[in-house]
Amino acid sequence: MTERGMNLIYGAGNVGLMGALADQVIAQGGKAIGVIPKKLADLGLSHAGLHETIVADTMRERKAVMIERGDAFVAMPGGIGTLEELAELMTLNQLGYVAKPLGLLDSGGFWKPFMAFMEHVVAEGFLKKEQLDQVVVESDPVRLLDRLEKAKPEYIPKWK
Repeated sequence: MTERGMNLIYGAGNVGLMGALADQVIAQGGKAIGVIPKKLADLGLSHAGLHETIVADTMRERKAVMIERGDAFVAMPGGIGTLEELAELMTLNQLGYVAKPLGLLDSGGFWKPFMAFMEHVVAEGFLKKEQLDQVVVESDPVRLLDRLEKAKPEYIPKWK
Protein backbone atom coordinates (compact mmCIF):
# COMPACT_ATOMS: atom_id res chain seq x y z
CA MET A 1 0.00 0.00 0.00
CA THR A 2 2.67 2.48 0.97
CA GLU A 3 4.68 1.85 -2.19
CA ARG A 4 1.55 2.69 -4.20
CA GLY A 5 0.88 5.87 -2.22
CA MET A 6 -2.31 4.42 -0.71
CA ASN A 7 -3.62 5.49 2.67
CA LEU A 8 -5.19 3.11 5.15
CA ILE A 9 -8.63 4.06 6.43
CA TYR A 10 -9.92 1.57 8.97
CA GLY A 11 -11.71 1.16 12.29
CA ALA A 12 -8.84 2.69 14.34
CA GLY A 13 -8.23 -0.35 16.51
CA ASN A 14 -4.91 -1.11 18.14
CA VAL A 15 -5.29 -4.91 18.12
CA GLY A 16 -5.82 -7.77 15.68
CA LEU A 17 -5.03 -7.94 11.98
CA MET A 18 -6.03 -4.35 11.33
CA GLY A 19 -3.95 -3.03 14.22
CA ALA A 20 -0.96 -4.95 12.86
CA LEU A 21 -1.61 -3.59 9.35
CA ALA A 22 -1.79 -0.03 10.70
CA ASP A 23 1.54 -0.59 12.50
CA GLN A 24 3.16 -1.70 9.23
CA VAL A 25 1.70 1.16 7.19
CA ILE A 26 3.03 3.66 9.74
CA ALA A 27 6.43 1.92 9.97
CA GLN A 28 6.77 2.11 6.18
CA GLY A 29 6.00 5.83 6.12
CA GLY A 30 2.39 5.54 5.00
CA LYS A 31 -0.63 7.35 6.33
CA ALA A 32 -3.08 5.51 8.61
CA ILE A 33 -6.45 7.09 9.40
CA GLY A 34 -8.81 5.58 11.95
CA VAL A 35 -12.54 6.00 12.39
CA ILE A 36 -13.80 4.71 15.72
CA PRO A 37 -17.10 5.01 17.57
CA LYS A 38 -16.92 7.01 20.80
CA LYS A 39 -17.92 3.99 22.90
CA LEU A 40 -14.84 2.04 21.75
CA ALA A 41 -12.57 5.08 21.94
CA ASP A 42 -13.66 5.56 25.55
CA LEU A 43 -12.53 1.99 26.27
CA GLY A 44 -9.01 2.89 25.08
CA LEU A 45 -9.12 0.76 21.94
CA SER A 46 -7.84 3.47 19.57
CA HIS A 47 -4.44 3.05 17.96
CA ALA A 48 -2.25 5.82 19.45
CA GLY A 49 0.05 6.25 16.43
CA LEU A 50 -2.46 7.14 13.72
CA HIS A 51 -2.08 10.22 11.56
CA GLU A 52 -5.72 11.05 12.11
CA THR A 53 -8.39 9.61 14.37
CA ILE A 54 -12.03 10.44 13.75
CA VAL A 55 -14.35 9.69 16.65
CA ALA A 56 -17.89 8.98 15.46
CA ASP A 57 -20.96 8.97 17.67
CA THR A 58 -22.18 5.58 16.40
CA MET A 59 -21.09 2.55 14.39
CA ARG A 60 -23.44 3.66 11.63
CA GLU A 61 -21.72 7.07 11.47
CA ARG A 62 -18.30 5.36 11.56
CA LYS A 63 -19.16 3.22 8.54
CA ALA A 64 -20.57 6.21 6.65
CA VAL A 65 -17.32 8.15 7.12
CA MET A 66 -15.22 5.17 6.03
CA ILE A 67 -17.37 4.58 2.94
CA GLU A 68 -17.26 8.27 2.01
CA ARG A 69 -13.48 8.59 2.41
CA GLY A 70 -12.44 5.21 1.01
CA ASP A 71 -11.63 4.67 -2.66
CA ALA A 72 -11.71 0.86 -2.43
CA PHE A 73 -12.41 -1.66 0.31
CA VAL A 74 -10.66 -4.84 1.40
CA ALA A 75 -12.11 -7.36 3.81
CA MET A 76 -9.47 -9.42 5.54
CA PRO A 77 -10.38 -12.54 7.51
CA GLY A 78 -12.55 -11.46 10.40
CA GLY A 79 -15.66 -12.00 12.44
CA ILE A 80 -19.26 -10.87 12.43
CA GLY A 81 -18.36 -7.17 12.21
CA THR A 82 -16.31 -7.79 9.09
CA LEU A 83 -19.15 -9.80 7.57
CA GLU A 84 -21.67 -7.08 8.39
CA GLU A 85 -19.52 -4.36 6.81
CA LEU A 86 -18.88 -6.53 3.75
CA ALA A 87 -22.60 -7.21 3.27
CA GLU A 88 -23.38 -3.49 3.59
CA LEU A 89 -20.79 -2.54 0.98
CA MET A 90 -22.02 -5.23 -1.41
CA THR A 91 -25.57 -3.93 -0.94
CA LEU A 92 -24.58 -0.29 -1.47
CA ASN A 93 -22.74 -1.24 -4.67
CA GLN A 94 -25.68 -3.37 -5.84
CA LEU A 95 -28.17 -0.55 -5.29
CA GLY A 96 -25.96 2.10 -6.82
CA TYR A 97 -25.34 4.19 -3.70
CA VAL A 98 -21.61 3.67 -4.21
CA ALA A 99 -19.52 2.28 -7.04
CA LYS A 100 -16.23 1.43 -5.37
CA PRO A 101 -14.06 -1.67 -5.74
CA LEU A 102 -14.43 -4.35 -3.09
CA GLY A 103 -11.89 -7.08 -2.46
CA LEU A 104 -11.52 -10.09 -0.20
CA LEU A 105 -8.07 -11.08 1.01
CA ASP A 106 -8.58 -14.85 0.93
CA SER A 107 -5.77 -15.88 3.29
CA GLY A 108 -5.77 -19.64 3.75
CA GLY A 109 -9.06 -19.96 1.83
CA PHE A 110 -10.92 -18.02 4.54
CA TRP A 111 -13.49 -16.54 2.14
CA LYS A 112 -14.14 -19.73 0.10
CA PRO A 113 -17.24 -20.76 2.15
CA PHE A 114 -18.62 -17.22 1.90
CA MET A 115 -18.14 -17.15 -1.86
CA ALA A 116 -19.77 -20.57 -2.16
CA PHE A 117 -22.76 -19.19 -0.26
CA MET A 118 -22.85 -16.14 -2.53
CA GLU A 119 -22.82 -18.45 -5.59
CA HIS A 120 -25.87 -20.14 -4.00
CA VAL A 121 -27.50 -16.70 -3.64
CA VAL A 122 -26.87 -16.14 -7.36
CA ALA A 123 -28.24 -19.59 -8.25
CA GLU A 124 -31.41 -18.84 -6.28
CA GLY A 125 -31.90 -15.60 -8.21
CA PHE A 126 -31.25 -13.10 -5.41
CA LEU A 127 -28.12 -11.58 -6.96
CA LYS A 128 -26.88 -11.23 -10.51
CA LYS A 129 -23.69 -13.12 -11.36
CA GLU A 130 -22.26 -9.89 -12.79
CA GLN A 131 -22.66 -8.23 -9.39
CA LEU A 132 -20.88 -11.05 -7.56
CA ASP A 133 -18.14 -11.04 -10.18
CA GLN A 134 -17.32 -7.47 -9.19
CA VAL A 135 -16.01 -8.72 -5.82
CA VAL A 136 -12.26 -9.25 -6.27
CA VAL A 137 -10.99 -12.33 -4.42
CA GLU A 138 -7.26 -12.99 -4.10
CA SER A 139 -5.04 -14.82 -1.63
CA ASP A 140 -2.02 -12.67 -2.49
CA PRO A 141 -2.25 -9.07 -1.20
CA VAL A 142 -0.14 -7.64 -4.05
CA ARG A 143 -2.36 -9.26 -6.71
CA LEU A 144 -5.42 -8.09 -4.80
CA LEU A 145 -4.22 -4.47 -4.87
CA ASP A 146 -3.29 -4.81 -8.57
CA ARG A 147 -6.79 -5.98 -9.43
CA LEU A 148 -8.51 -3.41 -7.23
CA GLU A 149 -6.60 -0.60 -8.92
CA LYS A 150 -8.01 -1.77 -12.27
CA ALA A 151 -11.52 -2.54 -11.02
CA LYS A 152 -14.36 -0.37 -12.22
CA PRO A 153 -17.52 -1.50 -10.44
CA GLU A 154 -20.74 -0.74 -12.23
CA TYR A 155 -24.22 -0.33 -10.95
CA ILE A 156 -26.15 -3.29 -12.31
CA PRO A 157 -29.77 -3.06 -11.16
CA LYS A 158 -31.15 -6.40 -10.04
CA TRP A 159 -34.48 -5.59 -11.63
CA LYS A 160 -33.12 -5.15 -15.17
